Amino acid sequence: MTGAVPQTIPALIADGAVRFGDRLAVVDGDVRLTYVDLAGGARRAAAAYLASGVRQGDRVALWAPNRYEFVLALLGAQLIGAAVVPLNTRYRGFEARDVIARSGARALVLCNGFLDTDYLRMLQEAAGGPIPGLETVIDLGAGGEGTVAWSEFLSRADAVAAPMLSAAIAAVTPDTLCDVLYTSGTTGRPKGVMCSHRQTVGIGRTWAEGAELTPDDRYGIVSPFFHGFGYKAGIIAALTAGTSIHPVLTFDPPGLLEQIQRERISVLPGAPTIFITLLNEPRRAEFDLGSLRFATCGAATVPDNLFQRMRDELGFDRVAQAYGLTECMVVTMTRPGTPMAGILSSTGQVVPGLEARIVDPSGAEVSPGTDGEVLLRGPSVMLGYLDDEDATRAAIDAGGWLHTGDVGHLDSYGGLKITDRLKDMFTVGGFNVYPAEVENTLSEHVDVIESAVVGVPDERLGEVAHAYVVLRPGARLDEAALTAFCRDRLANFKVPRSFSAVEQFPRTATGKILKRDLSPA
Repeated sequence: MTGAVPQTIPALIADGAVRFGDRLAVVDGDVRLTYVDLAGGARRAAAAYLASGVRQGDRVALWAPNRYEFVLALLGAQLIGAAVVPLNTRYRGFEARDVIARSGARALVLCNGFLDTDYLRMLQEAAGGPIPGLETVIDLGAGGEGTVAWSEFLSRADAVAAPMLSAAIAAVTPDTLCDVLYTSGTTGRPKGVMCSHRQTVGIGRTWAEGAELTPDDRYGIVSPFFHGFGYKAGIIAALTAGTSIHPVLTFDPPGLLEQIQRERISVLPGAPTIFITLLNEPRRAEFDLGSLRFATCGAATVPDNLFQRMRDELGFDRVAQAYGLTECMVVTMTRPGTPMAGILSSTGQVVPGLEARIVDPSGAEVSPGTDGEVLLRGPSVMLGYLDDEDATRAAIDAGGWLHTGDVGHLDSYGGLKITDRLKDMFTVGGFNVYPAEVENTLSEHVDVIESAVVGVPDERLGEVAHAYVVLRPGARLDEAALTAFCRDRLANFKVPRSFSAVEQFPRTATGKILKRDLSPA
């Protein structure tokens, strides 16, 4: 197995057990799994899926936080060729039901009670009945009515004969569908981004090489496992390099600082808000952060002095910018040895194997330093959107170029600088918010005739949502009621933090709202 570069999750897991053996693979509190343990645990989860009726080509939804069981549930499904569908732990029932139903998930792994949230109740209330195709719901906790406890689920593996498991694992190829990550589009309806095993493993390896990961590194993964960054640039990247995975369950600054000190964390990527909060933590000086080696920071606007402070005050040896999107997870990363001016000037250089073009509205390539839409082509570009050929054709042209909707240019260091968005999407604490989805939700409120949602600056999160609303005659703006309405239907990061009532919207000649002409009252 060590003679060839793994191109599937089964090959990656088997290769890791041989190459890294008794080195730690996952450290989650008192749970410490070696690479041999991880391989065995993933195989047991895989057998349990088989016993539950999951087969190659099926989908398994994962609605859980950063815990070691997530890693086993993820890898176990992929070992037998089932594609994983991670769900945002902040989803409300309506959002989760939509993704589960449209992905056709046969099994769902959830963590009921996480952050005092009754995920099962939310899902049941939103579903209004059984979700077609969903046969098994597995709870990482004790389980309950309608669910199977994680321990009970794993015990099902005993009923699966070894030859059956081995045959299922052997049937997985580099072109087998590996995952479907849902991302909202400008229509507000999430689209399922499909990637093969070859692509997912390759993306992880590309990020690991850019970060110079080694078996001696200890990777604190703050980014949620359900997010492409926490999953592919986190879990998978670590496994390609023999690095140990240290899940961060929730972002608690003193708790994270204590984890860094206790486990000697060396790699800690995250959104800017993570590092800004750590830098401003009053107890920071109490902890030994000398193990920190490398961090990437992206997914939002980065303050000019943040990278220098990360070096000087948090003690990172190397800091880097990075840029990616769900449809092409790792696009750029700052190369080793880049001076601070180069780190600050762009999101980094395009990673090996990927092509980038900057084009004007006519599709003609523009000169360096000139803004245009960023187009990408290469093996890491998604296969397409699940069950949505029209959206796939709109995103990937006949030449194989992915139209990102992001505007940028190449700088004097050869780095890609993102300067704007063709789409209205903005980022809240590292999570993408698509205004159309929030606007569609607000349109269901009895008092709202029309709305326009924009991102406004926020010191901690980078941006937050602000909603302009046109109210029905006689209605008064009730921010608390609108907030509560949105919280029942949307993940917290999507909920507008403030509202403004307007009589009418400024519009173009064709009737499109001119959001740039709106400003919070």
